[in-house]
Amino acid sequence: MIKQFKKIQTKLKNELVCFKDKDHLELYRLGLTYSKDEFYRRGAEINTLELNKSIYRYDIINHILSTFKRPTVYLEIGVRYLEDNFNKIEANTKYSVDPGVENSDNPVDFKVTSDVFFNGLESNKLLDNNTKFDVIFIDGLHLAEQVERDIENALKFLNDDGFIVLHDCNPPTEFHASETYEYRLSPSKDFWNGTTWKAFFKYRQNPNLFSCCIDTDWGVGIISRSKNIGEPTKIKNAYFEYKVFSSNRKESLNLMSFNDFKLRLK
Repeated sequence: MIKQFKKIQTKLKNELVCFKDKDHLELYRLGLTYSKDEFYRRGAEINTLELNKSIYRYDIINHILSTFKRPTVYLEIGVRYLEDNFNKIEANTKYSVDPGVENSDNPVDFKVTSDVFFNGLESNKLLDNNTKFDVIFIDGLHLAEQVERDIENALKFLNDDGFIVLHDCNPPTEFHASETYEYRLSPSKDFWNGTTWKAFFKYRQNPNLFSCCIDTDWGVGIISRSKNIGEPTKIKNAYFEYKVFSSNRKESLNLMSFNDFKLRLK
């Protein structure tokens, strides 16, 4: 026992030599603890798996747009950086909306929140209230209340055969589905899907809508009035609990591959 204690003492002294003080040593030990933690290790693996998926939201949006036999009109809510998605979209007419919280340059058409934009559209102050869109992509504030409002407003200005597309509908862990964007010490690291899934799941229960989620790029949710891309879900999750959602992920989201989705569109 004494020998073991002396070994530990020697190890601690050697460690302290490598660091300026005990605080630095404690931070080092804390880092070792986190690096070995199963939640953190699994989080890193999941992030890598998701980032390695080869189909992106703009691939899906462009495929949807290509199915129309007329000039197309596209709206993007929550742009941040044009090169991430907006510039890759192949539509005849495109509009972008972003208040510029994450990008001070904010080179978009309407530098306002989605609420202000839709109110302006409805009151005929922005564009024309007869304007209809073929695809509306929602990637703004990733909190359920806001996403629900964005879907509700988007449906008012969507062509009958149009599609609503949403990013971040399939958070792989409860850490990715946090309500707090600023927290960076969780196993999800810098990847944040927020509670978008809750708003999408709520609309998945609407008997008047068809919907599905493509299993790529953190979950690309799609809603349609006219194209049967998926019947409403029968999963019961009255309190929108993540564990219930995760245990019934496929049925909750109507999760499918991009190839299966393309077959549904034919």
